[in-house]
Amino acid sequence: MPIVAARHYHQGKLVRELGPSDVIPEDCADDDFFWLGLYEPTKEELSGIAKRFGLHPLAVEDALKAKQLPKVEVYGDQLFVIAATGNLDGDTIQGGETAIFLGRHFAVTVRHGSARAHTEVRARLETLPHKLAHGPDYVLYAILDFIVDGYFPVIDAIEDRLLLVEESVMDTPLDASEIRHLYSQRHEIIRFQRIVGLMKDVANRLVGTDDLPWIDDAVRPYFRDIWDHVQRAEFRLQGLREVAASVVDTNSLLEQQRQGVITRQLAAWAAILAVPTAIAGIYGMNFQHMPELGWTFGYPLVIAGMAAICGALYWRFRSIGWL
Repeated sequence: MPIVAARHYHQGKLVRELGPSDVIPEDCADDDFFWLGLYEPTKEELSGIAKRFGLHPLAVEDALKAKQLPKVEVYGDQLFVIAATGNLDGDTIQGGETAIFLGRHFAVTVRHGSARAHTEVRARLETLPHKLAHGPDYVLYAILDFIVDGYFPVIDAIEDRLLLVEESVMDTPLDASEIRHLYSQRHEIIRFQRIVGLMKDVANRLVGTDDLPWIDDAVRPYFRDIWDHVQRAEFRLQGLREVAASVVDTNSLLEQQRQGVITRQLAAWAAILAVPTAIAGIYGMNFQHMPELGWTFGYPLVIAGMAAICGALYWRFRSIGWL
């Protein structure tokens, strides 16, 4: 069965946990609501629950499909929300989604691809019955808060890796595979930032729209807290995106500097070696009438002259930092 949990609450307190064979009653008191959690159900498995709570067919269709973008929809007297999840698998941000149906007496969640179950959210809320007594809208807030808080471990892990690369690039240039990996990481950041931006729109609508069904004014300020968290996540992702770009730019600048140093060194040594090469070339032309050939001190004087000129050039290049 795809039903991970099915529970009945009265005034924020757990009444009972429903088993697979239990029938959800059609009528319940004003202070009662049901919270059902499903994980990757099939169409047949979700149809019974959809019939029991009167879920809109279009919302059910979206809940069955994976890869839906975050959004808020109103179907009659029901609220339908899709939230995007994310977890880090190696160097890839694995996306998922959670569809949430909200009614007067129920909250139904459908998870796809999310590695984090809502078990800890449910357990925490059941220790706070005065919060859970707000009803299904507070369950919606708690789930969205749980999803958004899950973004930060992903961001922290990526940030740590990028900072290590940023520090190492000052000493060791990146090779081709490392640059390709960095571009891939930047692509993941951009994709995740786009999803987080859509989640910001979801939170903004839950905060600022008064005509959403079953969102009480007492709970509405909690969604503003989610909006703040999403904005902070988006801001940090923008910073990581800039860090990834700056690492590539810094590596390029440092590589150009290293190549410039090598070029200057080669040019300096070429200038130094050009002196003895030119002088030796003159004396290697084999002319018969060269006055210095018969001079006793010609050879040592030429050698001393080459050494003096080469030494002067070496000192000059060394003083200007080329050697």
